[in-house]
Amino acid sequence: MASSDSATSPADHQRPRGLAPFLRSQMRNIAPFLTLIFLSAFFAIASPSFATIDNVGNILTQVSVTGIIAVGLTFVILCAEIDLSIASIANVTGIAVAYFTLQESYVNIANIPMPGFAAILLALALCALLGLVNALGLTVIGIPSFIMTLAMMQIAAGVSALLVRGQIAYKVPPLITTLGSGSIGGIPWIVIVAAVMLLGGHLVLTYTRFGRYVYMVGGNREAAEFAGLNVKLILGSVMVISAVCSGIGGMLGVAHFGSAQQNEFDTYLLDSIAAVVVGGTSLFGGRGGIGNTIVGLFVLGVLNNGLDHVNIDSFLKILIRGLILLVALIINVYAQRLREQTAE
Repeated sequence: MASSDSATSPADHQRPRGLAPFLRSQMRNIAPFLTLIFLSAFFAIASPSFATIDNVGNILTQVSVTGIIAVGLTFVILCAEIDLSIASIANVTGIAVAYFTLQESYVNIANIPMPGFAAILLALALCALLGLVNALGLTVIGIPSFIMTLAMMQIAAGVSALLVRGQIAYKVPPLITTLGSGSIGGIPWIVIVAAVMLLGGHLVLTYTRFGRYVYMVGGNREAAEFAGLNVKLILGSVMVISAVCSGIGGMLGVAHFGSAQQNEFDTYLLDSIAAVVVGGTSLFGGRGGIGNTIVGLFVLGVLNNGLDHVNIDSFLKILIRGLILLVALIINVYAQRLREQTAE
């Protein structure tokens, strides 16, 4: 999957001839795939319960929310930007859709009940608005995306706190409940939604003019400007896309977890960034894509699930995840240096 996406990026059309140069240029694609194979084989040997059809279903379900959020983040990172507000936006959107849904009498939240479709639209409007604020800060004011989204992370967290005030809401509109916790033919709807969004993101990046513009902006922003592209519009668009994907992930996540509360999605910031970067999408922009993100999702999913099957210390599990992310970052930077040396 990873290599097919990278083949579509404009910067990858000119590959060095010869096996060794080709392997070096494709290191960011090959390494994650080999990591996935190694982890799968290791855990299959270490735990008989790991290599089962039921557990594959568990892994798919476990990575679904991360996958939905990571779709939008992939667009952002391909433009050589970052969005640190994705988890907070997911959280506030999930809380918002519950806030506009009639809760049980024992829920001590002074909310505003509305029809299901209105609650969903308002929640989506909220996440789109937050994404638009990120976009305006980045493109109009000129605030670096790292700083702008760091501020938005706090803003969204503050809105979440104001809405629930430390309480927990449980009910969301029936459609969100079905998509987040229901299934069809034994397949969870949340897995289907994640697959559709990943496929949609891949098609947009691979076969549309907007997708080509994303790669151009990330690959060489000055060249994109000279070619007449509205770079600010592209950058603003990917920030809004990231926020909306985060919002959808947040709404379905609340239904999947069965509750809406503060700080519920905090771990999804690192998970989503790790999925994109571990999969091989370049932090420097212009290379990678949804295929890489899918591989990264499976690497994280297999790692997290497999560590549970071998009953490893939970604190060591966090350390191992951090080390794998560090290795992915090292490979990412090293691959960029190799490309620069080849270009010279």
